[in-house]
Amino acid sequence: MSSTFGINAQNPDSADTITIAVSGAVYGLTGIMLVYAWCNYSYRPIKAKGLTWVSLIYLSAVLWYIGNIGANGHMWVTGAWTKCKIWVIWLRVLFCFVFATLNIARFYALDRVFNQKKPFTRRCSLVAGVVIIVFNVVYCLVNQLISDRLTVAFVASLEVCNVTQGFRIAALAIQWVMWAGCAVLIFRLRNIQSSFNEFRESVIIFAVIIALLTESTVTYIHFKYYTLQKVHRIEKTLMDTVASNLIVWLIIGYPVAMSIFRRQAYERQWIERLANDNNKTAYEITSNHAGTTYAKMRENSETAFNQSNLNFEGNETINSDYAENVEFIDPGSLRTNSTLQGEAHNEDNLPMALRTNLHIRRPMLNSPNMFSNAYPGLPPGGRRVL
Repeated sequence: MSSTFGINAQNPDSADTITIAVSGAVYGLTGIMLVYAWCNYSYRPIKAKGLTWVSLIYLSAVLWYIGNIGANGHMWVTGAWTKCKIWVIWLRVLFCFVFATLNIARFYALDRVFNQKKPFTRRCSLVAGVVIIVFNVVYCLVNQLISDRLTVAFVASLEVCNVTQGFRIAALAIQWVMWAGCAVLIFRLRNIQSSFNEFRESVIIFAVIIALLTESTVTYIHFKYYTLQKVHRIEKTLMDTVASNLIVWLIIGYPVAMSIFRRQAYERQWIERLANDNNKTAYEITSNHAGTTYAKMRENSETAFNQSNLNFEGNETINSDYAENVEFIDPGSLRTNSTLQGEAHNEDNLPMALRTNLHIRRPMLNSPNMFSNAYPGLPPGGRRVL
């Protein structure tokens, strides 16, 4: 093949096996972190990140990696490995796209709740999931039905999977367009108050994606037969592995680390920032057995207050790992205009992508002891009011 393609073609060897093992170990380490996060799901800074969405992002990355094993030529193309469209289209391309769209959907959920001040409900999450599935499956299905000579085909005489340049360029173009649009969402995230601001992490994620897209574009276009060249196929797989795992760590890694090294102190600081975000945005925080979420208050509402003047009343307590329990009022969701007017809280209005075990709501400014200078005694039930 070296003379046929004018390259130094090298068959899969021990270096490819080591690449598969090292990449698998990296995904395994990330998986252990996520298992730890789920085991500590009650830790509020972790739960606020939306573990379900993060887990889906990680799962898509794992399936993308499995597709890379066959699509990048790390195995001898015999037996099941000759099913090139399965490895290239239905694993590598499909889950690479799913990985991207899940991240973009998460950015959109943050923007919708905190910037647009609209709910991201269970229904919104389902709609987002359906859009992601339909978009990606339809794209792959179309490529499956197109003639192999225009997309992906197994070349028996050479024992290789041939991927056409047109197929590669189309996939790259879609990725570039998606992430170019996502840049606008990420820029808007800078306006979120500090307690929930992920602008810095989002910018780093965007930079990682752009670097990966640039590397992929150069590899796919300039090194047309990279799967036959050991250095380039290993480099491609390792780049995908590092980028996909780094993104998961950027989303959830910091609160996980804090839960290990500064568990109580960091949680206390997190709640304090949440309760009094620079005295510019008022929040009301309650616990809920069924699940979790938060919402930003309207900009024009009466939000300037001193936290020491607040007497949060209610019938639910947020338990903490440290000594005291903080009890907060539950006047209703801030999700929509109707709920601001006093309608009952609806669990379906909780944003699935941004769930935490905190419900952030508008303080009841008309409460008779809201701005009391003195704290009352213990209410019925012996629960402490701060």
